[in-house]
Amino acid sequence: MTSPAGFDDRYDDPDQLRDQMRLLLRYRATIALGVVLGLLGGLVLVLLRAGSYSSTSEVLVRPRTDPFSTFGVAADNQVSMGTELQIALSATVAARAATALRQPSRADALLTDLRVTNPRDTQVLRFEYTAGTPTRAARVTNAFARAYLVDRQDRSEASVTRMAAGLERQITDLTKRVIAMKSGGSSAGTAGMQQQIGILQKRVSDIRTYDTSGGEFVRRAEPPVRPSGPGPAWLVAFGLIGGLVLGVVLAWLRSALEPRARSVGEVQGALGAPVLGILPAPDTEGDLLEVGRADGSRAEAYRALAFRLRGGDGHTAVGSLMVVAPAASRRASGTTERGAEAVAVNLAAALAESGDDVLLVDATAHAPGLPTRLPLSAGEAVPADVPEGAVVVDAGTAGRFTLCPDSRAFTGDDRRGAPTVARVLSGAHAGRQVLFLTPPLPEHADGLALARRVDGVLVVGGLGDVRRDDLKGVRESISCSGGHIVGAALHQVTRPGLLRRVLDSGWVRRATGRTPATTLPGPAEDAVAKPTAPAQDDTLSVSR
Repeated sequence: MTSPAGFDDRYDDPDQLRDQMRLLLRYRATIALGVVLGLLGGLVLVLLRAGSYSSTSEVLVRPRTDPFSTFGVAADNQVSMGTELQIALSATVAARAATALRQPSRADALLTDLRVTNPRDTQVLRFEYTAGTPTRAARVTNAFARAYLVDRQDRSEASVTRMAAGLERQITDLTKRVIAMKSGGSSAGTAGMQQQIGILQKRVSDIRTYDTSGGEFVRRAEPPVRPSGPGPAWLVAFGLIGGLVLGVVLAWLRSALEPRARSVGEVQGALGAPVLGILPAPDTEGDLLEVGRADGSRAEAYRALAFRLRGGDGHTAVGSLMVVAPAASRRASGTTERGAEAVAVNLAAALAESGDDVLLVDATAHAPGLPTRLPLSAGEAVPADVPEGAVVVDAGTAGRFTLCPDSRAFTGDDRRGAPTVARVLSGAHAGRQVLFLTPPLPEHADGLALARRVDGVLVVGGLGDVRRDDLKGVRESISCSGGHIVGAALHQVTRPGLLRRVLDSGWVRRATGRTPATTLPGPAEDAVAKPTAPAQDDTLSVSR
């Protein structure tokens, strides 16, 4: 049997950027969800920022000149703007502002929306307050600025009062000493004391004339016309861009964590064999056999698959071929088993249409088997060299082929001594094309032994439904057993909706007490129903 050429599908492209774009676009719903979330976030920001107004007021901090200083100190060195900034944000100033606003209990709350800054190389304090209305923003800003100026003026006046009181005490002491000395008849030294008293009185007079105002307004706060921050259009645009980035990141994460093979390249990489064809999804309600009995895209796809199995020349014999699914279906509809049966049956019809003598062996041991679902040819003679129980299938214009079901599926005979597969392999079938339809390898004990005896193995699965780990397991098992994988046939699978996937999930089935219902019971279920002899006899019979 020749190795068929690889299937070059529309997804195959050497450009990695385009591959990544196609990979991400498979998760369009996830990207759309990210965009919707970003848009909702932008709208929330619009609602939150639509009622936020900021008003600004600026105050010039006036330096306090020491009247006793004999050194010329620069005015900007007499004001510590860092200290004044902390004072402007103090609880004392907040309490004054809250009292002026007639909200004395909300002093701490007012501080949360207040921002005070000092522009570089200036003696200006900038008060900025954010509120829900323009008027309140301006009122609170001006109240804080006035409260700071009043607080600074009070501190200056208190300092002047302390200095004047100290000088007045010195004047009082000197005056008492002068009076005492004059009363004692001694006037020596009184002139110096009187001169000192005059100097102190001049200093007191200078201190009382000192300007104690804390500063002045450079700009008073006015009610703002527009809300603070970006406008609604910018916020919505930012939300859309952020949502798009979020959607792309989520789609990339999903693609990185996705266990299923979503492209032909992933299937070929995991299986180590070419993809021979992408088939339309099998019709779960219609007839299983379509080649020769119905016209359509599925029938033509099966004919193309048979042509590729022949090596592309239409004359090379297929030989013996094993058709197997990588794993049992995880869905209640059993689409995996249905797809493998459809490929085996229609492939047999397509080969028979080319004039070949075709024998299809149903080794799945499912009840009811294929004979009950295929059109049989009444009165057609069955070849003498096929096992007992074989029937002839009428494929319409494609011709006839022989179907040999596993006898255990219908007779209930659980004897493992002479299974149908072993009898077919042991017989002489020169010039006949033999197809074996088997259960998934994890469920079929004789699958590896059969894979070693046939000319090739055709793996059937759903594109976007088959798991990469299952494909790798099939590849490793068949390679270790000495078999040869000729390729894969993939069905286009339509993913069920989110609600259906939730209802079919394992935890929902366990919670509702439902069991996964498949279209066909597996061999494991038959084994539970009836005790069987050791499986080693069957394996040995196949290997012989």
